[in-house]
Amino acid sequence: MFINLVTSFFEHERIVTTREKGKELKRISEKLITKAKRNLSLADDQISKKLHNKREAMKYVNNGDVLKKLFDEIAPRNKERNGGYTRIYLTGQRAGDAAEMAIVELVERKTKQAAPEAKEDKKDKKEKKEKKAKSKE
Repeated sequence: MFINLVTSFFEHERIVTTREKGKELKRISEKLITKAKRNLSLADDQISKKLHNKREAMKYVNNGDVLKKLFDEIAPRNKERNGGYTRIYLTGQRAGDAAEMAIVELVERKTKQAAPEAKEDKKDKKEKKEKKAKSKE
């Protein structure tokens, strides 16, 4: 069960789950990020150690693309950080069974920036509304 949870967590970088699963997810994911960070400091001639770290991570991550993301994107983002790669927010109780829910996310999360075209679209819509208002008068 945690294999799918860990894979989804690294894929989306944020996940909503129960508090107890979140605590275990945090423990596992921090160890995996540390293993991925070790690969950054290894020299190119230490291929066997790099391969070992990837195989250890493959025990918990069942998707090759997500594994690549862990080693190529997430680990370099956390290179300067000495642990504490994830955070847990408690969000209250679930309606159906009153289980305590939590949001687990990466601290160094990649943020999505709005495209500048979206701002232009808003301006265009505003101008169109003004033109319609003038034409009605």
